[in-house]
Parts: sequence; structure tokens; C-alpha cells
Amino acid sequence: MKKIKTALISVSNKKNLRPLLNSLKKNKIKIISSGGTYKEIKKLKFKCLEVSEFTSSPEILEGRVKTLHPKIHAGILNKRNNKTHLKDIKNNNFENIDLVIVNFYPFEETLKNTKSHEKIIENIDVGGPTMVRSAAKNYKDVTVITSSDQYEELIKELKSNKGSTSLEFREKLSRIAFTETAYYDSVISDYFNKKSHIIFPKKKVFHANLIENPRYGENPHQESAIYSKNNSLKINQIHGKQLSYNNYNDIFSALTISKSLPKNKGTVIIKHANPCGVSINNDHLKSYKLALSCDPISAFGGIVSCNFKINKNIAAEINKLFFEVIIANGFEKDALDLFKRKKNLRLIDATNYSFKEILRFISSNEELLIQTEDFKRFSSKDFKVVSKKRPSPKQMKSLIFAFNICRYVKSNAIVLASNDTTAGIGSGQPSRLDSCQIAINKMKKFIHTNEDVVAASDAFFPFVDGIEKLVQSGVIAVVQPSGSIRDKEIINFANETNTILVFSKTRHFRH
Repeated sequence: MKKIKTALISVSNKKNLRPLLNSLKKNKIKIISSGGTYKEIKKLKFKCLEVSEFTSSPEILEGRVKTLHPKIHAGILNKRNNKTHLKDIKNNNFENIDLVIVNFYPFEETLKNTKSHEKIIENIDVGGPTMVRSAAKNYKDVTVITSSDQYEELIKELKSNKGSTSLEFREKLSRIAFTETAYYDSVISDYFNKKSHIIFPKKKVFHANLIENPRYGENPHQESAIYSKNNSLKINQIHGKQLSYNNYNDIFSALTISKSLPKNKGTVIIKHANPCGVSINNDHLKSYKLALSCDPISAFGGIVSCNFKINKNIAAEINKLFFEVIIANGFEKDALDLFKRKKNLRLIDATNYSFKEILRFISSNEELLIQTEDFKRFSSKDFKVVSKKRPSPKQMKSLIFAFNICRYVKSNAIVLASNDTTAGIGSGQPSRLDSCQIAINKMKKFIHTNEDVVAASDAFFPFVDGIEKLVQSGVIAVVQPSGSIRDKEIINFANETNTILVFSKTRHFRH
């Protein structure tokens, strides 16, 4: 146990100070403070010694320097049972500081509220993190509080131990404090890298807040967690049981596709992070039915993501099947009432979900692969018609739709599409030829259309056999990236069979 006699308080967030100050007063703890915190404590009518009076040194440089003083840091950092330290403290007429209560300038909030570099710089806290690190390092003798959320716990600790704190308590708060300073510095590091347009610096520091611990990971024997760079996710669960690790994985896969579709348009059905049906039909109810028709068997137990607000009619149709999660840009009240009859069905409002400056991560052991997300918006300028037969505007639109969906299908990926709807999807096969066959089989099993069918491949066909299989199945147009040494053979085959062939200027693997 360590008795607390002197506390230093310097907080940017001045909420909930009164109960804390009452506790310190009851335990006869001397309070030192500075700047706005000192004024707030005096305003609340508690005794407090100003830092400048304590150090006999005025605040200077417009408040940039106030707690950066030997008397402050020696008071925090000295080892109470070290003879040399005791001698130095006595010779310099310093005194111990046993409790440090600090929260930092709101750097993250400042980034949200201004683009002024000068204002942002002034909201980089120096003295606060320095005191916190000093106190956390000397946790054997000093207690450190870094958030108003910890006040209640401190009050209970002081009450239970008659003005003292336990080593276990101090060590726990030290761990939290070092995490807090590391997080704070990582946000600053991130800001400067973004300002300099550096995506991959020599040393990469990440910051994120724990949002939730799902019951387990992909399998029951695995632990899991979801973190966010914000204090909350940009999706809002409004009904249903807790989301699992696999649910989150599927949700983000679904949203990645949904948010690439035209505004307020399109239905995506996901199973195991792969789309099994997508439609951008203008009629919302029809778009759901068309997406489902692509592969209704695989859709069972999957996730539906509607890039629009769901009404009662659509909800009634969706409710006919078992789905794990329904995502939408909001739900009308009647639709909610229908969905809520299924107590375990998870409902997600993704109205505010958007993508920007996103990095994708793959981790293995202690290594990380990082890349920017594939959010390129396609237009006809990104494609080149290389066959003699040219696509109509409608066919070109269909090819671009198929290619957009294809890039979100696990490689090797083949997407067949007709009339703004997927007609067959072949995913995740080591052989591109096998993916072609799977997509064709799906189309023959579930889709009956008189409309033109087009195909998209996420990478070039290395041999003629893949595109040949597609053409034999009735495909009239194919889009693929260029780059194969056999591109000319593919073009010749297209011309011989009167097939439209379009080359994309970019490749879009998704492993």
C-alpha cells in the first residue's frame, strides 16, 4: 500500500471532477494544478495550489511550458526507498507527488473539427503525456489516472484502503497509461504521415479502440475481437443477438460491394464472404428477388445487404427465407416490426457507412501485409474494346457491372451477368477454368433468361479454353484484364466466334 498525500491534476476533460475532489478532500490529499484545471477546481470551491506557485516558476510560452519542471518530475519519478533519490529530493527541497490525474489535449477531436494545421499542432499535448509516462514508470510508488472513467474506481480504492492504493491497482493503471500515451502518439504519427501523403512509412503505428469481443472467432476454440479507429463502428445493430466474428467478416464483405453500387440502388447476398447474388434493378423488391434467384440455395443462412431503405413489402419477401443478417440504409417501421418477429435475426443500419482512405490487412504470425483498398470507380474510359464486334451501350453497362462485382469475388473469379443482375458466380478456385464451369453450372441451374449474358474475369485468361467454355455456354461478351502473352490468341478466338471482347486496363484479384 502507498499512502497518497499529494495529487497533481491537469485535465483537458473537466467533467465529473466534483466527486473526485470530494474524495481527495476526505482523505486530506493536497492538490496541485495548473491553467484551466486550476480555475475549475477553484470554481468548485476546493483548495488547490497552482503549479507555478508550487515550482516557483511561471507558466511561459502561452502555456506550452508549465508542468515541464524538475520539481514536478522529480516529485513523480523518485524511488521512495532509494537513498540517492531521497538525498536528491531533500537537497533540492522537492516533495513527492503520489497521484497524477491527467487526460490529454483532444487531438483526435481537433482533427475532426478543423483542417487548420496551426490549431492541430497546438492540440498536441506534451506536458500531459510526459507526466503520465513518468507516473506510469514509477507505478511502484505513484498512482496514475488517465481518464474520467477511472475516477469512480480510484474513489473506491481510496475508500477501501483509507487513502492508499495497492500495488496491483497501480500496476494495472500503469499498463493502461502506457497504452494511452502510445495510442495518442500513434494518432499524431498518423496525422503527419497523411499530411505528407505517406501511406507506408518506415515504421507503422496503428491505433484502434476495442468495440466488442464476439463469443469466439471463426471457430469456438478461437478468441476474437473487433477494433475500430473510431470509438464506435459506423454500422448500427438495431435488433438481434450478438454478432459473431464470421458475421462481421460477411457484413464488411457485403458493404464493400453495396457501397460500390449506384446510390440508393442494389441488393447483395453474401455467403462466406463471397457474393452469391447481386442485382441493381431499379425496382428494390425486384432487385432482391433477382439477386436471390442467382443462387437461392447458397443464399440460405447468408447475409442480405440492401443499398436502400427497406419497406414492409421487401421485408415480407426477405422473411420467407432464413438469413443471419439484414443490412440496409434504414428500415421503415412496418419492416422493422416484421423482422423483429425473428428474435435472433440481426438487423444492421448502414446508412452512415462509407469508405475512404481504407487499408486492407492480412496478418501471419508477426508479419503484416498491407495494401490500399480496391475502390476504383469504373467508367467506359477504363476499358478498351479489342474485338471487331463492339458492345452496345447496354452491353457495355452490363460488362462494367459484372467486372465491378467480379473484383469482390475470391480469386480465381468469374461472374456472369444479364440485365444488371448476376447470372452465375464462380469463386475461389485454383483453376480459372473451374471457376468458369461453376459459374456456368449456377446459371444453368437457376437462371432462365432471354437477355444477353456477359462474363467478367478478375484476371486475364492464360489460355483460350476458359473463354471458349464461356462462349459455348451462350456468353456473348467478355471483359478481362489484358497482360497475357496469349492475348492475341484470345482476341482471334473472339473474332472467329463473333464474341465481344473488352480489355480492362486494371487487374482485380481478391485473395
